[in-house]
Amino acid sequence: MSLGMPHQIGSMVSPDKLSYSETSSDCCLDEGGKHISAQWRPSSGLNCKTQRPKVDFDMHSLQVSSPPVSPCGSSPSAEEWWRRPVHSPRGQNDGLRPDLSVACQAFDVQTQAVTATDAEAGVGFQIEQSFEEKLHDLPLDAVKKHGAGGVPVFVMLPLDSINQNNTVNRRKAMNASLQALKSAGVEGVMMDVWWGLVEREAPRQYNWSGYRELLEMVKKHGLKVQVVMSFHQCGGNVGDSANIPLPKWVVEEINHDNDLAYTDQWGRRNYEYISLGCDNLPVLKGRTPVQCYADYMRSFKENFKDLLGETIVEIQAGMGPAGELRYPSYPESNGTWKFPGIGAFQCYDKYMISNLRATAEAAGKKEWGNGGPSDAGHYNNWPEDTPFFRRDGGWNSPYGEFFLKWYSGMLLDHGERILTAAESIFHGTGTKLSGKVAGIHWHYGTRSHAPELTAGYYNTRLRDGYLPIASMFARHGVIFNFTCIEMKDWEQPGDAQCSPEKLIKQVVLATRKAGVRLAGENALPRFDQDAHNQIIRNASLRLPEDGRDTRVEPMCAFTYLRMSQHLFQPENWRLFVSLVRKLAQGEAGLNSWEQEHRDTDSFVHASGPFFKEAAALMHN
Repeated sequence: MSLGMPHQIGSMVSPDKLSYSETSSDCCLDEGGKHISAQWRPSSGLNCKTQRPKVDFDMHSLQVSSPPVSPCGSSPSAEEWWRRPVHSPRGQNDGLRPDLSVACQAFDVQTQAVTATDAEAGVGFQIEQSFEEKLHDLPLDAVKKHGAGGVPVFVMLPLDSINQNNTVNRRKAMNASLQALKSAGVEGVMMDVWWGLVEREAPRQYNWSGYRELLEMVKKHGLKVQVVMSFHQCGGNVGDSANIPLPKWVVEEINHDNDLAYTDQWGRRNYEYISLGCDNLPVLKGRTPVQCYADYMRSFKENFKDLLGETIVEIQAGMGPAGELRYPSYPESNGTWKFPGIGAFQCYDKYMISNLRATAEAAGKKEWGNGGPSDAGHYNNWPEDTPFFRRDGGWNSPYGEFFLKWYSGMLLDHGERILTAAESIFHGTGTKLSGKVAGIHWHYGTRSHAPELTAGYYNTRLRDGYLPIASMFARHGVIFNFTCIEMKDWEQPGDAQCSPEKLIKQVVLATRKAGVRLAGENALPRFDQDAHNQIIRNASLRLPEDGRDTRVEPMCAFTYLRMSQHLFQPENWRLFVSLVRKLAQGEAGLNSWEQEHRDTDSFVHASGPFFKEAAALMHN
């Protein structure tokens, strides 16, 4: 999750507006003994400020458009992150409704060992009544499909849904939660299928057993699945709560040749994702990275062909860190980057440099092939602190145009290669293809859009960087998946010129022009009504300039981040159910507030039997 930083909220609200916990309990009480759910409620008079970093060099001593030279500086010192836990004064999950407490307890953050008794009994698969029989116990409204103009809702599963033993993690919790999601009217779930788990031990030795178990469980509950081909590392990114490295044999190759990893100008290596500079080189035990990705997707297709098009309705092709088409320009691990820094170019491994040199020589500018701009600052600088990114900086010079076209073009070529492979493999299976693009909204109001440029999106005040991506997606029939759908401009630090709303509008216009469908995700786990209302507005894809009689296709899907014990807190669950209803019903959901409140309560009540069944399973 590329843009919604949890620490961003911490910089915007006072402690009394933010409630969170690092323990397994998500509840706390106010002085009157009332339950407080894990929500963020910004005050109406919020005035955001962020602290600008110190400038590490004298800008006036550097030439704005000077050709790049080999840097001799060192990277900035890492800063330690801290989060203050707020512990509940009461016991775990006290004060919850009995039906919801089971799901919260089952989603305790500490992984529970699966006993031999559980495995023999097949916990998570034995349900006393069939799913179809259970549906008869629900009100008719509870099983209605999304209406005209409606948006189906999917929910992301936990990152560690499959453990290191290739089995379903916390089976009882997963089973109870899937029941609850179905009863709420959710269309399906999204799951990461980790390269680092399936092909962990050796090349072409795939272990799909854990995902077969999980997919069968989801199918039993009548839910659909968006599958993410996750070729990146889990851990060290924004929101990562698990640690799943790349396959062991891939890590061995990277250790043997460090230039397989993305590298910045100070020599810092990033191991989240293999550098796209070696996409077509046989550097992984005789195969190219793209061949490895294609073989992995082909094996998935062969092993799950019975579910493709029915249970598995979408394949999202991972194309970079966090599964997004981008460079790892803002790594959060070890405090290298912190919001709202501009990030850094990732083009200094020998494979990227070799390509840059060849491109510069072909353009008759050999001196431009030594690396990226040397005056682009550090990870945590702001645009105006650097000669390259400031208002009339080097980004708008002939050299800047040359470099940024090359840098973004390499990323587009990488996406083209992976999507070509995915399209050929999954064609005719009945599944949709999608790709994810990061919502980099900070410093969007500046002329250079520095954080977008370091991530590989050549988007400035003078150039549309999202239309080329949308056009590439359109050529392959790929859905454009975009984040930060829940964000408002006024919630962000004003002095950082953040504008998620203007960014979303630009992406909407780009996808319209390219003729590609748009899907969305929230970047932060938000449970408040304001965020939900913003999601509903953005999911409609209706812009202020659209006429009232103009027919506008809404998002083809919305994926909610993420299934967790926070979601099952009573008030959070009620608001989530209301969000699902409003998105799914579309134009048919324009009820009065009183009717909507009654309908939502009906849905919440209908989920009760499912949590009670989970309670019984928990005590088996």
